[in-house]
Amino acid sequence: MWRNSDSERTAPARPLSTDAEAALRRRLAGTVLTPSDDGYDSARQVWNGLVNRYPSAIVRCRGVTDVVAAVDLAREDDLPVGVRGGGHHVAGNGVVDDGVVIDLSPMDDVRVDPEARRARVGPGARLGDLLRETQAFGLAAPTGTSADVGVAGSTLGGGVGWLRRKHGLGIDALRSADVVTAGGECLTASESRNEDLFWALRGGGWTVGVVTSFEFELYPVGPDVATVTVFYDDVADALRAYREWAGGAPDEATSMAFCTAAPDDAVPESARGEPAVGIAACYAGPVEEGERALRPLRDIGDPLADYSEVTTFRDLHDLGNAYPHGRRYYWKSHLLNDLTDECVEAIRSHAAEAPSSRSSVTVWHLGGAMGRVPTSATAFAGRDAAYMVSVEASWDDPTANAANLSWARDAWSDLGRFSTGGMYVNFAGLGEEGEDIVRAGTGPNYERLREVKARYDPENRFRVGQSVGGDGESE
Repeated sequence: MWRNSDSERTAPARPLSTDAEAALRRRLAGTVLTPSDDGYDSARQVWNGLVNRYPSAIVRCRGVTDVVAAVDLAREDDLPVGVRGGGHHVAGNGVVDDGVVIDLSPMDDVRVDPEARRARVGPGARLGDLLRETQAFGLAAPTGTSADVGVAGSTLGGGVGWLRRKHGLGIDALRSADVVTAGGECLTASESRNEDLFWALRGGGWTVGVVTSFEFELYPVGPDVATVTVFYDDVADALRAYREWAGGAPDEATSMAFCTAAPDDAVPESARGEPAVGIAACYAGPVEEGERALRPLRDIGDPLADYSEVTTFRDLHDLGNAYPHGRRYYWKSHLLNDLTDECVEAIRSHAAEAPSSRSSVTVWHLGGAMGRVPTSATAFAGRDAAYMVSVEASWDDPTANAANLSWARDAWSDLGRFSTGGMYVNFAGLGEEGEDIVRAGTGPNYERLREVKARYDPENRFRVGQSVGGDGESE
């Protein structure tokens, strides 16, 4: 059974055999790290400090042949597989106890064809890598909200980013993907090649194979964009005003409202640490037009602080200081059809009770372009939802694990009464036992995903954390 955290464990229960390890090392252009190797402990760490797992081997892949070798090892020795791109998934699914971690981080190349408006992206690239190359041409792909997020994990779970209302999800811009299957076969998936696999990848995560290359369509964005970042102390009134504005917002405007403790460096001393709501928004269009469209968000009331500005689209994604590596995180989501007054009050109440001032309950405005793609077009479901609400527990003190986890789970459970039943698989907690994350994320597409899974991964090799079957381990 894979573990979320096990601070007392110091070595894997199932090491690789000497022969298997030697054979793997001979096949690799990259490197393999086992518990006896220098660098193993740092290599097994991921972004979420709550995750502490001990794989039997970490295979740092330099190319497709290395990925095939790692998949072959896992199949031949019947080992569970973790696939790590950016290592930013909140559940830490990229690392697994007693199994093989296919570490794709060295494969982080990005190649842009500005005339065709296409980018070819390696599975180890982070969003910051993609933005650096695409924004040089005033182009962008609509996936992810933070530069530190891995392109692969964000996209395969859906890819909710700052362009979702104007240009859709990350999966909506995906034009093809190269994939290594559980059988070690190398395939290209697109609308015209292995179409069923391509359908499953878009929202099915890592459940059907290891993507070794992504091809994205790019859209003209930036380099400068109008943005809003404003804090208010009357949380309920501000959320209701935000709801009214969002109901008529143009597709170019993508936004969220996060209920949290007012930050010390942003507000008057009397308000620091007190309940507040921050509203953040971006306009994917002409700057002056964006400033007008977003202005009502700055006029909801007397703000505690207003950091709204014209900034670069690339800098908009620089959230690394807010969510540093090694902090403890537990994030979980619901999809909503409406932001009712009762829901607003529940969000306000739960946010005010958070034991950590770094935690929040966040409302994400959906709709627009992402909502106009038919639900059946990709494995991702929930396109009809008007909002997503995420409970985001973030804390540093390891002795506060129980209090923060309890708060987040209780808040998420209570907010479920407003939910459509859907969930964003990239915000899915720690994959609690018995919870069917993939079913919640794919909804009416689940049975078709099961059929595709059976075709490309009949032994359920890619099952860690987000299994098509529901228990995080096996069917």
